[in-house]
Amino acid sequence: MAVTKEEELYSPIKAYYERLGYTVKSEVLHCDLVAMKPDASDAVVVEMKKTFNLALLLQGVERLRINDNVVLAVERNRKKSGAHNQRFSDITELCRMLGLGFMTVTFFKTKAPVIEFLCEPGDAPQRGIRRKKQARLLQEFRERSGDYNVGGSTGRKLVTAYREKALRCAYAMQRYGPLSPSKLATLTEFAKCGDLLRSNYYSWFERVKRGSYGLTPSGEKALEEYAGVIAEWIAKLPPDA
Repeated sequence: MAVTKEEELYSPIKAYYERLGYTVKSEVLHCDLVAMKPDASDAVVVEMKKTFNLALLLQGVERLRINDNVVLAVERNRKKSGAHNQRFSDITELCRMLGLGFMTVTFFKTKAPVIEFLCEPGDAPQRGIRRKKQARLLQEFRERSGDYNVGGSTGRKLVTAYREKALRCAYAMQRYGPLSPSKLATLTEFAKCGDLLRSNYYSWFERVKRGSYGLTPSGEKALEEYAGVIAEWIAKLPPDA
């Protein structure tokens, strides 16, 4: 059951905090909801939106300048399974990183709304650096000979380190004829040429005979398309094999 106005979130959130012993008031210094313990020992500011967006996030960050405990609240609409606002695990981690709390409100036709706290204000982030992916990132960066892509572009074939290695193998075959994996490894300075030839991901290579591989027409075409990528490497090749 989707809400039509964000103010529909107010009543269930107010009831939630009142059950915890807070006194709740709305629109205090432009804060959607402020909940305070009777002895003023604890205060919570809640900002509400129908869906999670940048405006809500910025609001929350701004509220942290006036109160330590700030919670962002959105509707959890069960029908929006593919919507941006359903990426709750990522949103929750973002809120943790900023010191914000995050709650969702689920509405039903025949029963009371359900509130779920995904993180409390001040909760520590749960995701650390993924060391294996970090290592892959650094390796990919180091193994690319230059910057042959355009950041932010879509629908284009990326020039990866793997594609560069495949292009080196293709050019060596074009220049010297069919070659063995060991000879290719020497020419291209890529020890795993054998694996690359066997997988033949781009369909650029073909087995000529046992232990020898040659270039396919698609490989020839790729060398024309990506000539600039390996130009510097070509200049360093020996005159003969």
